[in-house]
Amino acid sequence: MNKIRLHPFGMVFLLAVSGWLMTGCAGMGSGYESPTVSVQSFRTLPSSDGSGLPKFEIGLHVINPNLEPLELAGVSYTISMNGRELIKGVGNELPVIEGYGEGTFTLTAGFNLMAGIQLFRSLAAEDSDGLDYRFEAKLDPGALRRKIRVTHSGELSFNQ
Repeated sequence: MNKIRLHPFGMVFLLAVSGWLMTGCAGMGSGYESPTVSVQSFRTLPSSDGSGLPKFEIGLHVINPNLEPLELAGVSYTISMNGRELIKGVGNELPVIEGYGEGTFTLTAGFNLMAGIQLFRSLAAEDSDGLDYRFEAKLDPGALRRKIRVTHSGELSFNQ
């Protein structure tokens, strides 16, 4: 029977990495609450790439209900209407949201022309009183931390 022998330095390294991994997971333990993310502003930007397709500037507001600061490596998000992903964007230059704090940052997003055409065609073909919308965001707090997923959905009614 072969025995695996570790060099003393290897054993110390293995124990240190194991401890570090466990503390990383403990930081998102049972007392961790997901941050609240909401769309604070939404505006159209002029096309800058010559395509004629609109770009959008989206202001996101984040509330961190935890003691630890929320350091985000990146965020990706999608805005869908009637199941069609119309607007998608990503961002990676984000502020640190202090513990029990809040912050706002602005991201730029692009428009999916094909999804927009499909949405327009489906609205023209059916008699609808509104649009279902869905906002999905994935906040990435970096390596060895669980991704934070946020979803808001509802209906925009055409009838007042």
